[in-house]
Amino acid sequence: MDHDVPVKDDPRRGLPQVDAWVRELQRDIPDLETWAIRYVSRREIEAARQRVAAGEPVGDLRGRCVAAARRLGSAHPRRVINGTGVVVHTNLGRSVLSEAAARAVAETASGYSDLELDLVGGRRGDRLGQLGALLCAASGAEAALAVNNNAAALLLLANTLARGREVVVSRGELVEIGGSFRVPDILERAGVRLVEVGTTNRTHPRDYHAAIGPETGLLLKVHPSNFAQQGYVAEVPLETLVAIGAEEGVPVVEDLGSGLFGAPTVAGTRGRALPADTDVRSRLHTGVDALCFSGDKLLGGPQAGIILGKPPVVADARRNPLARALRLDKLSIAGLDATLRELLAGDPEAQPPTLRQLELGVAQLAARAEALAKALAAACGSRLALSVEPAQSSVGGGSVPGFELETRVVALRDVDGGAEGLARRLREAPVPLLTRVRGGAVTIDVRTLLPGEDAICCETLAWALEGASKGQPL
Repeated sequence: MDHDVPVKDDPRRGLPQVDAWVRELQRDIPDLETWAIRYVSRREIEAARQRVAAGEPVGDLRGRCVAAARRLGSAHPRRVINGTGVVVHTNLGRSVLSEAAARAVAETASGYSDLELDLVGGRRGDRLGQLGALLCAASGAEAALAVNNNAAALLLLANTLARGREVVVSRGELVEIGGSFRVPDILERAGVRLVEVGTTNRTHPRDYHAAIGPETGLLLKVHPSNFAQQGYVAEVPLETLVAIGAEEGVPVVEDLGSGLFGAPTVAGTRGRALPADTDVRSRLHTGVDALCFSGDKLLGGPQAGIILGKPPVVADARRNPLARALRLDKLSIAGLDATLRELLAGDPEAQPPTLRQLELGVAQLAARAEALAKALAAACGSRLALSVEPAQSSVGGGSVPGFELETRVVALRDVDGGAEGLARRLREAPVPLLTRVRGGAVTIDVRTLLPGEDAICCETLAWALEGASKGQPL
């Protein structure tokens, strides 16, 4: 049956009935999930009716149904190989959990747990009590709380400290985070009134003093974690803002975005180190009332919004009804608990993968890249020209904009059909390999390859080239 039907034909002849259409696809493509075929067929046939009504061609109805059914019938999210060099890649799930954290999550997921039970007293327990103690031990904070992500942490703090009142923030810090969500919109949902001070590029202490009045409930500092300003710029340091808050009797909160427990040790290109403001402990030493940051960025744990600060502020946040709506689930608690224990133990070999990836030296990266290039050459024969080249990795995750890490990549050139085509085929593999295209070459950054993934890279490349040899275009 030809379903590529021009609009001049009778749509009743061109558009199939759902049940008959599902049986046809089941017969022709038996590996498709029946429920997926039925679901997408209903939607696609209805969409085709709307196209006909609008005077548009139906197009390849069968192709759309098969492609959509395959996508829906496949597990999501799927494992992928990260060869991009972006360590905390938001689109790829941010930080990879350590083996211990992954085991803790799996154990908690596969059985009952003492999530909210005091085993000694036999009474209801506090799901976050132990986690709060671990956070305080790791950071030096007086009190701690964790919710389901950092945007939730900011929402909770703003609502707790300033609901119905004003929150003062620099215009240069009104950032937009992932998914087009903006700090002003989050603050609006928190039930506060935003007061902008300064200009986009320059804000001074006098701007905060001038804005503070009887309705001021909070001074907020937002770390511009996904962009950087250069040139004629000025901002008010957290220490100064804390002093202003103390003088005016207004609490101060910092949305740090991403943080580490302790002085950063990662060396970037041109001898740069990670900015000092990624050190949570030093930020707490300023006397800030509370700060918040993500658990799945530099910290290397699961998704979480971590709140650290003074006991009265954290206690009020815990009692806020919003805290119940934003609370951390048991799997995230298990993963964060295990991550914090590894950080507290201080064993370099047992650190979260994110930290180990960031700390890899050029010599280690070069050796691995050479070994991978040799293995890939054996897998692809003479189809490609391979070389090991210097490049730059990035931290990613909106953590440290502009901070680059010297790395080594395996570059694949002279690809029949072009680099973009090969990159697409690698993405479509049974275990997708994500790469970058640079200077006409597909590059695989070994910094973000996990242990044991070199062999999978070889299998994936062989799969991509085999498909091309069978006439599937790169």
